Parts: sequence; C-alpha cells; structure tokens
Amino acid sequence: MRNERMLVTGGAGFIGSHIIEAALAQGWSVAALDDLSGGHRENVPAGVPLYEVDIRSGESVRAAVADFQPTVISHQAAQASVSVSVREPVFDAEVNIIGGLNVLGAALESDVQRIVFASTGGAIYGEVPQGTADEHTAEWPYSPYATSKLAFEKYLETFQQQYGLDSVVLRYANVYGPRQNPHGEAGVVAIFAERLLSGQPLQINARSELGDGGCLRDYVYVGDVARANIAAASGDFPRRLNVGTATETSTQDLGDQLAQALGVEATLTFASARAGDLQRSVLDDALFRQVLGAPLSLAEGLKRTAQWIRSQSL
Repeated sequence: MRNERMLVTGGAGFIGSHIIEAALAQGWSVAALDDLSGGHRENVPAGVPLYEVDIRSGESVRAAVADFQPTVISHQAAQASVSVSVREPVFDAEVNIIGGLNVLGAALESDVQRIVFASTGGAIYGEVPQGTADEHTAEWPYSPYATSKLAFEKYLETFQQQYGLDSVVLRYANVYGPRQNPHGEAGVVAIFAERLLSGQPLQINARSELGDGGCLRDYVYVGDVARANIAAASGDFPRRLNVGTATETSTQDLGDQLAQALGVEATLTFASARAGDLQRSVLDDALFRQVLGAPLSLAEGLKRTAQWIRSQSL
C-alpha cells in the first residue's frame, strides 16, 4: 500500500471526528469531507484538510477525492435518524444511497483501495426478540433507514465483484460518547445528558404498557467504533463486523446509569414508541472480541462521557 491516506466522509461529525483522531494517532494522513449540516468545523483537528461538500453532489465529491488522493475512504456521512427516514424516505435514500454511490464513483476514478462503510447493526437485523444477532443473522430492515443501509451494503458487494473495489462493512450498535450532538433525533445518551443537566425529565418511549422501561438496546462507546475503523482500513479484516457489546440495556436503565455518572437525579416520563423504532436490538460481539479485543463496558463508557460533558461546562 502506498502512503496511507484516509478520507473520512462525515469527518466533522461525532463518529467521524473520533476516527480522524485515531487515524492521526496511527500515522495516517487524513482529510475530512463534510457538509457541516450536522458536524462542526471545530471537531476537525488542526491541520486536517476539510472539504465542505455534500455527498449528494457527485461533481464536488469527485473533485475532493481527486484532490486528496486517499488510499482508503471511511464512509461515515449519512442520514442517520430512523424517525426522519420514516417521515422522509426519499431524502434518506438521496443521502444514504445516491450520496454513497457518488463516493464509490469517485473512489473508482481515484484508485482508492478500500472503502470502510458505517452500516447499522442496531437497525438492519430488525427485531432481535432474544439472544444476539451475529454477522450471519438474516437482515430484516424495519425502517427506510435500515433499508438504505442494507441496499448500500449490496452496492458494495457489486462494486467489489464488478470493479474490484475492496470494502469492509461495520455494523454499529447504538454509538455514544464525547461530542455526540444532543440536538438531533438520534443519540439518546447526548439527549439525556443535556436534559439531566438542565433539570428536565427524561422521556421513555415504551412500546407496551406504561413504565416497561422502553426499548432494549446495545450501546457501544465511540472509541471502539473508531478503532474498528482504523483496523478495517488496511490488511486482512473480516468483510463484515458487528461493532457492539452483546449487552442489552433498557432506555430507563440507561437514563438511571447516566444520571448516576453525572451525579444528578433523573425524573422520568413515558410516551408511546416512535415510528420505526425496534423493541429489542442486541449484537453478538464474538467476532469483534476475536479481532479487536473486548469492547468498553457501558459503565466505563458513560463515566468517560460524563467526564467530557462536565469538562465542557467548566
């Protein structure tokens, strides 16, 4: 492999900025591509080029990729809200499918060697009523968001077969950690943290009877997501990898643990489940552990996240 150069789409965002930091620590030359609709320029480390580009603009994406000449593209840019995808499925597809195809076309033109794709394990398998979903579990997308992610996975397979473009799919559980945006519709840890620190109640969206604790989810720390991306960027690596912890946590329990980490009291309210939300989603982490070692526990991850949140208010 020639000089290692990574372009991170969505690089000014929550996950993308952590990937950039991890890549820099490993000696990569890195650039970010982001339209700043959800990301922030200050998230991009000093000295890292930022291409302010919407991935729906094929010409702009091609120009940025041709200018930076990456060996690897870590493709994180996405429409990432399940509820937005339910309300606006065309917009979801424009970003997650058409935008993704623009990235692939640019990669072919610039001789990119590998695409690392941020897919979803938290939505793509559908309901996981018991146990965990591993990398061979049948996909059963329940929302347009999950469908668009699965469709792009299939495009990656096709581009590998037809054009020889190598790719790795990382299926994320529910990612949390420092720099997560509390003002979108995704990112319950960030949303809950902001509400807790401002004395507002936490809303638990329950599918069954009032007070059932809400959805059951697998929460993975953003540092584990970043190191999975760096490991997937070169060398031998599984074609598909769940990035999760195999541990289920109810929304109510998450709120209680986060309140404890922040040192505040939590007040709860209950509402109906949102359209497109799953009741239970938990990922098998056996392959992750084999390749990368143990993921960070939720308790430790929330502790680190709470410390970062507190540091921002000093």
